[in-house]
Amino acid sequence: MTNHITTVNEDQGESLSVVGDAYRILISGKQTGGAYAVIDMLVPPGGGPGPHAHADMQELFYVVDGEIEFKTEKGKYTAKKGAFVNVPKGGDVHCFKNTSTETAHLLCTVIPAGLDAFFEEIGTPVAAGTFLPPPVLTDEDLHRLKQLAEKYGQKLYPPDYLD
Repeated sequence: MTNHITTVNEDQGESLSVVGDAYRILISGKQTGGAYAVIDMLVPPGGGPGPHAHADMQELFYVVDGEIEFKTEKGKYTAKKGAFVNVPKGGDVHCFKNTSTETAHLLCTVIPAGLDAFFEEIGTPVAAGTFLPPPVLTDEDLHRLKQLAEKYGQKLYPPDYLD
C-alpha cells in the first residue's frame, strides 16, 4: 500500500471505556489533520451517552448490529441493523440508548474531528471490547466533565432533558 492509504486491522485502534460503552478509535483527528474521526462503538444494554449537543460538529451513525433508540427534542427513532442516522451541524440536542437486551454495534463518524480527543481525555483505556461499569460521578466530576465537553465544542444536558 502507498503511504496515502490508512488501514486498521481488527486488533488496532485505541480502545476506551466511555460512559460504560466500549469505543475503539479507528482513525483519529490526529491522523486526518482534524478533518474527521471514525469511532467503532459497542453499546451494552442500557448503555449510551446522555443528552448533548455540538453545534459545529456533524455526527453520523451506521448501525452494524443491534438497535439503538435515538432521541431529540422532536422525538424518538429506533435505529436497527443497517440504519443510518445523521446528526447535522447546528446543535440539535440528542442522545442514544440501547433499549434492547443485546449489545449494539455502531460506526460513528464525526466531522470535523474532536469527539475522539474528548473520548481520549475522559475515557479509560481498556482491552478491545471490554466494558467497564459507567462511572458514578460526584458534583465535582460532573463539573469537570462539563468543562471538558465545552473544551471540545459540546454542551451537556441533564439526563432527563429529552424525556
